[in-house]
Parts: sequence; structure tokens; C-alpha cells
Amino acid sequence: MFTAILIMGGLGAIVGIGLAAASKIFYVYVDPQILAVDEELPGANCGGCGFPGCMSNAEAIVAGDSPPTSCVAAGSDVAEAIAGIMGVAVLATEPDIAKSGCYFNTEDADVKYIYNGLEDCRAASLLNGGMKVCSIGCLGLGSCAKACPFNAIVMGPEGLPVVDDKLCTGCGTCERVCPKQIITLSSVTRRILKEYTIEECTTPCQRSCPAGIDIREYIKQITLGDYNRAVQVIKERNPFPTVIGRICPRPCENECRRGYEDEPVAINYLKRFAADYEMKSGKSILPFKAPDTDRKLAVIGGGVQGLSAAYFSARLGHDTTVYEASPELGGLLNTAISEYRLSSDILNWDINGIKEMGVTAKTEVMLGKDFGIDTLLAEGYEAVFLASGGWDSRLVRNPDGPEEQIPGTYLLIDMMKKFASGKKVSCKRNVVIAGGGKMAYDAAIIARERGAANVTIIFREGQGLADIGSVDIESAEKESINFLFNTAITQISGKGSNLSEIEYIDLASGEKAIIGADNLFFAAGRFPEMIFINTPVETDEEAETENSEAKKSDQEEKPQGPVAWTGMEPYKQPMYADQVGLFAQGDVLTDFSAAIKAIAAGRRAAASMHQIMYGLDVALPNTVVTPDSMIQNVHSVSNVKTNQRKIMPLTDAKNLPNVGTLEQGYNENDARAEASRCLQCGLICYEKESPVVHIAESA
Repeated sequence: MFTAILIMGGLGAIVGIGLAAASKIFYVYVDPQILAVDEELPGANCGGCGFPGCMSNAEAIVAGDSPPTSCVAAGSDVAEAIAGIMGVAVLATEPDIAKSGCYFNTEDADVKYIYNGLEDCRAASLLNGGMKVCSIGCLGLGSCAKACPFNAIVMGPEGLPVVDDKLCTGCGTCERVCPKQIITLSSVTRRILKEYTIEECTTPCQRSCPAGIDIREYIKQITLGDYNRAVQVIKERNPFPTVIGRICPRPCENECRRGYEDEPVAINYLKRFAADYEMKSGKSILPFKAPDTDRKLAVIGGGVQGLSAAYFSARLGHDTTVYEASPELGGLLNTAISEYRLSSDILNWDINGIKEMGVTAKTEVMLGKDFGIDTLLAEGYEAVFLASGGWDSRLVRNPDGPEEQIPGTYLLIDMMKKFASGKKVSCKRNVVIAGGGKMAYDAAIIARERGAANVTIIFREGQGLADIGSVDIESAEKESINFLFNTAITQISGKGSNLSEIEYIDLASGEKAIIGADNLFFAAGRFPEMIFINTPVETDEEAETENSEAKKSDQEEKPQGPVAWTGMEPYKQPMYADQVGLFAQGDVLTDFSAAIKAIAAGRRAAASMHQIMYGLDVALPNTVVTPDSMIQNVHSVSNVKTNQRKIMPLTDAKNLPNVGTLEQGYNENDARAEASRCLQCGLICYEKESPVVHIAESA
């Protein structure tokens, strides 16, 4: 017995020593901060945060890979408690809501395969890509509904997912399990920043609209009699619905599939009907906007582009102010269109709607005279967008105004006019001329005579294509006039009211370089659309830490020095996404040819400013939709009965002076009748007016 006790005791001691040693060898340290965060989480382990459990999410929060608000099963009190542990603040954020992007189910769409025996969309997609006639359509097996941890998604009677906004937490589980990106997360910010891609179900009219309005949806709302919702859908992408309803060139109607049978749907007249309904009510119908971000933006120019940029920036949650040189906002819409087509009352209604979105406007203040780009940045604006308009706008608004809008930068035509008139013009040491052909060389000679030590002429074209005539390049270079061919300007920078350098890119190699520039002349009818931000100044971290209190004291007692700034372009319109540099192919050289195009440019500018401020990627995805994209479509329609378009009533010429408007607009009956002509298209599907029998093959 004693021997047995000794043996057992010895074994126990050995095991104890082994366990003690193992605890030292295999000890896993857990950060107390992670444990504290995990204790605040509810322990649901639902996966809604995108991580396999609450502990994994806690680790991601502490690592900075997940925000304190990432737990979708907890309330704001939990987020605030976690933020307190992390030593950060919780800012107001907009909710993400799942949204289905398919309009027809597998029964109504043309079906190639029936997925017998399969119950998961991902499994079906592995079978020949899950192909139907529509290659991106919903497979209808409800994987998103089964995966939703909050029962926020059900498969509706049409075999498509239906999302309950009240139950949806925006966790993204449905988005992750959908193999065809049919159901995705949506928010105000996502929709404003979004450019359509080839993986989405977009309609022909929507793709041809420069602003990308969801035409199908607002027409559907008109057929349902929900005109308020129709206006909201339009204003998602167009802050001037009442104006555009009267003056749009209507490229969308050229692509309307209804035209294959009889006549295109009167898309723009229906937009006008919805907008007029809003105006007659006397109360603006505002679209959703993101929570306030406490960031300030400035837009220079109160034309269509500038006001649109301000409108979308305000919807993104930013405090936005527009600066306009003339007494009235609206740009050329105030002067270039007949009162019979666009009255000032109509224009002012839409402009007031933009102001109601939270945009502040300051008129009769002139860039280069009353303020500068650097002074706005010094006042706390995090980004400044220049949308001063083209040559026509300048002549209409302030022909005698200052010619230098960007520090050290002029239009070449202004420079040559001054030289021709005999006015005294002095050039600084380093001059850069962008474009202009033979006139650029003539200007270079004059610049050298007026004091420039070095002149560089930049051409986007190659040497053989640049229109410089018989200029002897070698002789010119001996006179300190240099040429850069196949080159584009990508950025400019300076300090205070002075330009200091430009960045350019070799279009063949993609290599970038920087040269000094005190003056920059553009051979165009307008200043380029540009976004200006403060240039980050690199400092020695240790020295800054040691002297932070002294610096703070100095800043309180002494005024700040000149602001260092950088100017860059917004991202290009999708059709020219592969272009780089100022005044590339597709960029506007003077005023926009249509207001709807200026609206689109304004949204792109707002999106670019937002992305730049938050350090997001400004580049467009490779799959962005362009006119050259390979997209499924149809070239004929079947089972669609002829139904002629409703004609817009016109005012008799004798009564025009009394009525004041040429086109009277649809009444409600005509509008709903015209809206009913819409085929409610998808990518290749559309509403047919009689049942069609499909012969489906079994998988």
C-alpha cells in the first residue's frame, strides 16, 4: 500500500511539474483590452459583424480592423462602452440596409435551367455559372434569406428576396453568401459614391442617362400614384428635376426598348410631372442624407455643376458653402435659355431645394478679389472645389473680373489679349504653358521677353501630332524654351497665393515628375475642374512631441503662415476612366453641352472630395459601365402591344405671352397612362403583356 502511495505521489509530482512547464511553454497571452471589449459584447456569436465570434470581433476592434459599432446585435450603449475602452469617440453613422438588385424571378425571366435537387444559390452558380438567359439574374433559391441571422429577409411571392428595413442591421451576411451580387448593402453614401458596374442589373435608359437616374423605379412609382417617392428617386441623382424636366436633351429616350414596338416612353415629361407635383405642393421633398460629419467643404461657382457638387456633398453629411461671383445662382441657366422654356421661378424652386438640403450660398464674392483658395483652406475648409464655368460663363457673369483664379494660373487667351493690347505683363521665373499649339510657342517667346527665365510647353500629343508648325525645337530649347510631348499635368501645388510646382506624367511610360512653376497658362476656354486640399507637411515626430506645447502657445499668439496646398482633378467620367491628367479626352474645355452632364460632373466632384478626405481610393473599378462595355441587351421585344405615346400639350402661340410657358405638362391621368407604357426593364428582361410559355431543360 505504501509503495502504491509513493508511486501515485510520484506520478502526481511528475504530472504537476509537466503541467507547470507546459503552462510556461504554451502560455497564450490575451490582451486585457481584448478581454474588456469581449465582456461588453453580448456573446451572441451571430457572425453579423463579419467575424466568426465575439472574441474574434473583439480582437479585430482592438487591432483597428473593426469599429466599436461593428456589433449588429448590440445597441448604441455597447458601442459607446467599447469606444470608452478604446479611448475613441463614436460618431453618428448612417445604417447600411440590404437591397435586392433583381426585378424578375426565374419564372418570369427566360429560364435555361431548372435547378432540380439544389437548394443553395452558391451550389447552383457552380453549375455552368448558374446561367440563365440573364447571366447575372437572381437564382431564387433563397440562400440570403437562410443565412440572415436576424430573419430580415424572406423570399417574396415573386421568388425574389424581400428585405425588412426595420429588422435589417446591415451586417452584410446576405451580401457575402450571394454568388451573383444580387443582394448588396446600400446607404446614402454608397449610392452617391457609386458608379454602375457590369455586374449590376442596369436598364438601357439608366445607362444612357449622364446622371444615372433610376428611371425604371421613378416611373414605377408614378404608376402606383406615389409621386413623393418618385421625386425622391429622381433626387437621388438629380437636384434639378423641375429644370431638367424642361430642358433635357433626353438621351435616355433614344435607348428606350419601347421604341422597338412603337415610340419611346416620355421619360423626361414624366420627370417633369413628378417635379411639378412637388412644386405645386409648395413643400420640398428631400432625399435621404448621411449624418453630419463635422467637415467643411467649399465650392467655387454657383452654376449647375457647382450647385450639384454642393448638393451631393451636403447629402454626404458635410457642411458645404457655395461662393458665386454674380448676384444670382444658376450660372448660364439664368441667361442662356428662353423664359418660355425655363422661367426664373422654376430655376429658383430647384435652387431653394438645394439650399434646404443644407447648402449655404454666398453671392457677389469673387475668387481672386474677395477671397482665394488658400484663404478658404486657412478658414478650415478641408477641401475646395473649383467649378467656375467656361468662357461663356465668365463673359456673362464678370467679364472684367480677375483673371487669376488659381494662384499663379491664367488662361492663355487672357495672357495673349493683354500682350496684344499693350498692357504691361510680367512673368515670373518659371513658366509652364499647357497646350495651345503654335500659339503656345508665341506666348513662350513673349514670356521670355517679359522676364521668364525658363519656359516649358506641355503637349498631350506626341511631337508629330502637336500643332506647332515649323517651330525649330532645338533652337527654342537653346533659348530656355523646353518642350514636353505626350505629357499631362496631374497636380499643381503652392503656398499661400503663390504657385510653386506642377506634377506631370509621361503618358507612354506612366512615370511622374515634378518641375518648378511660378506661372501656369492653360490653352482652354475654362479653368480645369480641380479639388484643392491642404498639403500635409512632414515633421520630425520627436521634435514635434517635445515642442508641442510651445507650438500650441505660439499658434495662439501668432497668426498662421501661408497655407501649403495641392490641387488635383476629380475622377473622370466612366467613359474616359482610362484617361489621366487635366484636360484629357472627354474633359470639358468650356461650358457643358447639357445641364444633365454638369449635374453628373458635380456628383463626381462631391464623391472625389469625400474619398480624398477619408483616404479612400478615387480610381474607378475596372468593371465600371461605359458605352463600350459588353453588356447583355435585347434588340427586339415580343408580346408588347402597340400603345402610342401621350403628346405633351402645348400653349397656343397667341396665348403664350399670357401663359408664359410653351409646354403645359401632363395632367395626372396622362402621366399615369404614359408611365404604364414603361416595360419595367431589367438587363434583358421586361414586362410582357401576355403570358409566354418557356420550355426549360432540367439541370
